[in-house]
Amino acid sequence: MPKLDLDTVPVKTGSTYPDPYAAMVQGRSSLRLGEAAGLTQFGVNLVRLEPGAMSSLRHWHLAEDEFVMVLSGECVMVQDEGETLMRPGDCAGFPAGSTNGHHFLNRSDQLATFLVVGAKAPREVATYSDVDLRLELDQGRARFTYKDGSDWAGPR
Repeated sequence: MPKLDLDTVPVKTGSTYPDPYAAMVQGRSSLRLGEAAGLTQFGVNLVRLEPGAMSSLRHWHLAEDEFVMVLSGECVMVQDEGETLMRPGDCAGFPAGSTNGHHFLNRSDQLATFLVVGAKAPREVATYSDVDLRLELDQGRARFTYKDGSDWAGPR
């Protein structure tokens, strides 16, 4: 595989979250580097957070490990135990099954970038810590539910 040309990797914007949560991650974009390199066993994403942006709803993964390394700027990692300022070179890992939800906020006035590496389990469940929402992925098909497993029909 030749060196990836980042200028040719498509930029992913927007969200698969249902309303009203999709609007909460405006200002986040990513490059799916793993896909661009033809990788199938794990994902590698370069995430860009504009000032004021949030990476995702605070969440945890049932079946997938996740690793994050800040590359530029600074952001705040939010977990159950509180907030941690993350600067270039700072890393964090989130083992599969750990219910300590996490996400990243850019409270600075500069762009922040970080690399996310994660498993690509054929079946996965992501649970969102602060809202009654869960994502079930099965062979690439997504289904949003409430935490009790019932079909999503909007915030309750």
